[in-house]
Amino acid sequence: METFFPGQDLLFTLLMKVGVAASLAALLVRWEDFRNVLFTEVRDSDLKLKLILFLTPALAVGVLLRLVGYPYRFADLMLEGSFLLGLLGGRVVGPLGGSMVSLPAFLHHEWLSMPMASFAGLVGGLIRQAIPNLDGIWDFGPFTFLNIPRALWRFTRRATVTWEMLPLGACIGLELGRLALGHATKPQWLFYIDARNLWSIGLLLLGTVMAITVPLKIWNNTRIQMNLEQHQQLLLKARMDALSSQINPHFLFNTLNTVSSLIRYDPDLARVVVVKLSNILRRLLRKHETFVPLHEELGFVDDYLDIEVARFGRDNLQIFKQVDQQTLEAFVPSMLLQPIVENSIKHGLGAKLDGGQITIRTSYVEGRLVIEVEDNGVGISPDRMAQVYVDGIGMSNVHERLRMLYGDDFRMDISSSEGAGTLIRIEVPELVSEMRGVS
Repeated sequence: METFFPGQDLLFTLLMKVGVAASLAALLVRWEDFRNVLFTEVRDSDLKLKLILFLTPALAVGVLLRLVGYPYRFADLMLEGSFLLGLLGGRVVGPLGGSMVSLPAFLHHEWLSMPMASFAGLVGGLIRQAIPNLDGIWDFGPFTFLNIPRALWRFTRRATVTWEMLPLGACIGLELGRLALGHATKPQWLFYIDARNLWSIGLLLLGTVMAITVPLKIWNNTRIQMNLEQHQQLLLKARMDALSSQINPHFLFNTLNTVSSLIRYDPDLARVVVVKLSNILRRLLRKHETFVPLHEELGFVDDYLDIEVARFGRDNLQIFKQVDQQTLEAFVPSMLLQPIVENSIKHGLGAKLDGGQITIRTSYVEGRLVIEVEDNGVGISPDRMAQVYVDGIGMSNVHERLRMLYGDDFRMDISSSEGAGTLIRIEVPELVSEMRGVS
């Protein structure tokens, strides 16, 4: 093969080594079990063992490939992998994993391979212990060496340690130590990539650093993405809790007004209403789930309607249900129907002297759950219809919660005629039973 410049073989080997390290890191991080182990900062013995079992087989195979023949020496990541094991797993994982990775070389009579790999793992574990904030490990990247001048300035001026310099110095020290040890002993006792002038030594050190930092960078990108998704879920939960806290006091305030009005002329009925209210509050305090079965949501509405019927009288307020029995086990957002029913009673039927009626319908249409709440109240004027999601606490909360939970995969339509009544139609996708655990 024609040689284009001196050291072409060295450059090819180092580039291939970095490529193997990156490929292995990208392959492993696609495994959910590996991610769970890798991104758990405080690990028990079982998790440490799992971390060893995830990394050492692939690294040991690389050593075996190198032993097959000269062209595959780029696959040997014994030193880099052992250091990574210590950096990620600690003082026990590093030496133990390094010993396992170097076992094929040791059995091939490379007597210094196991001590060297174990020492690299121990150095990585000691660095992990020394760094006060473990985020400093993930800050160690392919271009950390560019920060050396700034790190020296901070140390001399402010006596401040830049912690990512510690693993960088260790990588350089370990590779230089392996190179010196290889030159000082028999070549067959320890595998190393030979470099005898300054530029080849610099290239060798850069390759070693890259073979360690590129996997860290790949894993750190995944770690940041997972943290972002987790924070988004926490933000969603916080916003849902805020919306629920708007609904519950709103409902409680109106119910207490009902009790207050009953106390004046019917104390016995007021006591019944208080019991109903206590049942509702007990249910709210007992569990707070984002999704509940439809039959539980209808039961909650029944308790609320009992209070309202007690207020308006059964002759003045009539409730009709047209419920498809197959929909009762479907999961819907909790507190979905009560604000809508309350809105119908307060704004639709409250102004009618002769009371009115509310009809609740549920059905499946093309695999989607459809819920309708219809009243024969005074209706909504066109001017108010434009502000229905802005002015009303109940309706705006329901619409916002549906938007947050389903994105664009829902419909909430309000149709109304003045003097004839209002129909609210909600269409959502059918949710599987596992949604019961979402909270």
